[in-house]
Amino acid sequence: MHPSVNVLGTPLEACSNDPLTGWYRDGCCNTDDNDRGSHTVCCVVNEAFLNFAKEQGNDLITPAPQFNFPGLNPGDSWCVCARTWLEAVNAGQACPVDLESTHQRALDIIPLDVLETHAL
Repeated sequence: MHPSVNVLGTPLEACSNDPLTGWYRDGCCNTDDNDRGSHTVCCVVNEAFLNFAKEQGNDLITPAPQFNFPGLNPGDSWCVCARTWLEAVNAGQACPVDLESTHQRALDIIPLDVLETHAL
């Protein structure tokens, strides 16, 4: 696992325990080299983002019990793929991000100033 540090250079804070999120399902946007999607951006999802992700083939709305995934509702916090979130930004469909809970590896894909523009 990569060090638990956020985009601000401080200790990574929890994103969500209800629903339980994260690559490790530890409530944080921790990551490692096996996390090809870079589930590092802690978002408070909204309807626009959920619909955008679904249109891109990433259905975050429909529950998938076999993967212990409850399905998301607007207002839920979730560690989303950095590229998906950046694509949503470019399409005008981004949701807010929690910088303290967004892993520093998100910066490999998303510039800090873009994240700051959408910070809670």
